[in-house]
Amino acid sequence: MRMAKLGLLFDQKEAEKRWSDGENVFEVYLFEVFDHLRIPYEKIDIKAPFHSYDVIIEVFCRDQGVITEKLLSYIQSGGTLISYGGLNGVKESLGLAAGGRVEKGYALLSDLLSKEMPPLRFLNAQTWENTAGVFSIASKGMLSRTKDGPEQFIQSALQRIEYGDGKIERWSISIPRTIVGFQQGTGPVEKDGIPAPDGTANLDEDLLKADDGFELDWVMDRSVTDTGMPYFNLPYADLWKEAIVEHVFACAAEKGLTLPFLDYWPDGIEHMAMISHDSDLNVDESALITLETLKSEGVNSTWCMIAPGYSPAIYEKIKSDGHEIALHYNALEKDDGIWSEDEFISQLDWVKNSTETNEIVSNKNHYTLFKGWGELFSWCEKHGIQADQTRGPSKKGNIGFLFGTSHPYFPVAWADEKNRFYDVVEIGFLTQDLNHNTLADSSVIQPFLDGVKRVNGVAHFLFHQFHIYNQPPVREALIELMKTAKSQGFTFWTSAEINKWERERRKVSIKGISGEIEIDGQVERDGLVLLIPIEADKGTKQLQGDTETVTRFGFQCRKVKPVSYVL
Repeated sequence: MRMAKLGLLFDQKEAEKRWSDGENVFEVYLFEVFDHLRIPYEKIDIKAPFHSYDVIIEVFCRDQGVITEKLLSYIQSGGTLISYGGLNGVKESLGLAAGGRVEKGYALLSDLLSKEMPPLRFLNAQTWENTAGVFSIASKGMLSRTKDGPEQFIQSALQRIEYGDGKIERWSISIPRTIVGFQQGTGPVEKDGIPAPDGTANLDEDLLKADDGFELDWVMDRSVTDTGMPYFNLPYADLWKEAIVEHVFACAAEKGLTLPFLDYWPDGIEHMAMISHDSDLNVDESALITLETLKSEGVNSTWCMIAPGYSPAIYEKIKSDGHEIALHYNALEKDDGIWSEDEFISQLDWVKNSTETNEIVSNKNHYTLFKGWGELFSWCEKHGIQADQTRGPSKKGNIGFLFGTSHPYFPVAWADEKNRFYDVVEIGFLTQDLNHNTLADSSVIQPFLDGVKRVNGVAHFLFHQFHIYNQPPVREALIELMKTAKSQGFTFWTSAEINKWERERRKVSIKGISGEIEIDGQVERDGLVLLIPIEADKGTKQLQGDTETVTRFGFQCRKVKPVSYVL
């Protein structure tokens, strides 16, 4: 079995044209999906020799005229071409027509993926219709505007067209745009969000926050715990990433090829969890009881600090116990905050000086205030903040996977910055202050841990020190979380540790299936887990012999010890 040669086709000239017209090309998020897993690919343009690639993914391309002819020639000679809602030029050349469009809906993928998945919410889909009847189109998966009802699942999620010796694998859904829409919204935050119909999330409070721009449905996308706590239960964005990856692996496997990748976490770490705190009222006693509680379970956490802060001795204790000191940027006017870059710099300098910490790695915004699209991220990267935690729920009724993800990721910019990726790792949180008298209770702990385990993300919980001190049930919930997570194989890291690992693993480039990698910089190589998909999972966990295998993305994968050399 050899490594598939994978090309990601991106028409830079056409993208530049779209950007100059103010249009977003969020299809670029495909690069983040593959870069996160270090799946080897080559970014190619329309002049590349297509025939040298086993599989080509059309990321973004104005496929008309000569480009369309070149794509059809590639397919006809045995190539596999994958697209996510594109290929209009190919469609017309094949005599096919645009079919029905669904702006928002759900995809059932049970006949397409090996891993059992619930209906996945999407944002925008359009199928093709075989009006001329010339080609045989195999349909996989089904689409619907709702999860149930009379029109349930009436269109195709993926259409497969045999052409010559090759094939087109066209998803009807613009999956990259769907992922961006869940994680960052479909537009800048400029107005209040729509409140929950059951009164559990009053987003219409004249405060612009991250959750004002969420894209889930209050009714169809929430579940309820046994104690009546509503929560968003599915990490849709992460599950769509899994769908992309498994499908690409399957396309390679059909040719007897494979695509190696890096596992999300270091060897020996089963699941990842994180606890952060916002100092808010800055009561010294609250800091001390929080330190005592964390120490009792051997957990380190991230302390986001807001002025006026604790007494100096408290900071020394926080640092000596191994916790991270971070910024809690305050833009809330009633708390004397301002939304501006100058104020961001001023507060960052205050944290460094008051805590005697030279390097502040992380930030979380007070009240999760968030305006526009990428201002916060640009401030962070300009002033040395490498990780942000602002994208989380602010209300009782919108906790959980509100933004569809538990993965660390690099956010994408707006069209005015050519949809570049900000140099900031976003690590969103799931909920805050469980058992608080106005918030959710601890019944959500297990479903949140289960959701994170499902996609190998980060179970990030926020607890304010003051509530740990002032409301004993909150402290009890913190202890319950730590005990429960550790008993299920979770390792607790700080935001700084997660950020460091995510950045280091992205310095690795996989060059072969025998463990050949290149490392651009310093990386803890012994922690890397290099995985080689070898066959679709059939329920077995171990191959014959001493080969260690795990199941990822619907495939049995062989663990290979990396053999590295530095660039």
